[in-house]
Amino acid sequence: MLQKTTASTRLRNPTLLFGGLGLLLLVLFIANVGLGSVLISLSDLLSIFKGNASADPVLKQIVIDFRLPQALTAMLSGSALAVSGLLMQTMLRNPLADPFVLGVNSGASLGVAIVVLTAAPAGLALTQGLGISGNLLVIVAASAGSAGVLLLILILARRMDVMSILILGLMISYGVGAVVSLLMFFSMPAKLQSFITWSFGHFGNVTWSQLNVYLPVILAGTLSTLFLSKPLDAMLMGENYAASLGTKVKQIRFLCLMIASVLAGTVTGFCGPIGFLGIAAPHLCRYLFQTSSHRLLIPATLMVGASLALSADLIAKAPGYSTVLPLNAITALFGAPVIIVALVKQGKLGTLFGR
Repeated sequence: MLQKTTASTRLRNPTLLFGGLGLLLLVLFIANVGLGSVLISLSDLLSIFKGNASADPVLKQIVIDFRLPQALTAMLSGSALAVSGLLMQTMLRNPLADPFVLGVNSGASLGVAIVVLTAAPAGLALTQGLGISGNLLVIVAASAGSAGVLLLILILARRMDVMSILILGLMISYGVGAVVSLLMFFSMPAKLQSFITWSFGHFGNVTWSQLNVYLPVILAGTLSTLFLSKPLDAMLMGENYAASLGTKVKQIRFLCLMIASVLAGTVTGFCGPIGFLGIAAPHLCRYLFQTSSHRLLIPATLMVGASLALSADLIAKAPGYSTVLPLNAITALFGAPVIIVALVKQGKLGTLFGR
């Protein structure tokens, strides 16, 4: 019995778990860069990264111009969505919450739908000739739609309790989704196909020049959450208890909602709506670390979210084939089982939040 207990304790050792997650993340990153429709060996990758003159110029272009930015985008996006989901689940004390319940995803979809489904031919030609993946206008539209919903939520959040905010987000999602459905119904087939393609989600649309904007925004948002572990732990026990400990409940709630929505809106604007990662990653971390402490959960969620995104992107690229699968379908196949297993392992929802 003592041996079993010791083995269990060693298995839950945070240092070992973080080391394992770091190694997994490195392996997935290398695999993501090397595997795809064109398979690149590890020796060729090393030659390209060392800058050897003998490296194949075609393979070098594939790695440097396409796969590296895509892998970095996947890591950043997965981390951003995962930590956003963790913030939302803590703030709303709901195990199925993620940033999209606030309508951020729907707002981004509406912005893109207005541009893609109602734009004149000249407008579509403009998006195809911008020279930065041909999607700058789509990114601006998605960001504007997300910002509009975010602004509305943040204004109303000051006067509402947690459950009312959750219901408000759902109602906004339904309302905006209805408008998008109407736009899709009356749009031309070619435009409808463009919108559907965007809605599948893809990490390969972000170029190096766009990463100059994407990287600082995601890093600022994710790293800022590392300073919120104590108030987040207090919020798990309820707003009244948190207030008795000196936590500024309204300010913390407003800040967490803002960070989560900005991160999710930015990812949606650049990569399309990516589902399930924000829900699955926090659950997986709670199960792995057997804790509700945000001091451990926040960095763990960042790493697990990045690993899940890289895994999903690797599967979506269907290595060895020219076909690219819908990313959202892969994340759903990843996310749904993780959530089911996490909830079953925990026994009841309340234990996920220290209750």
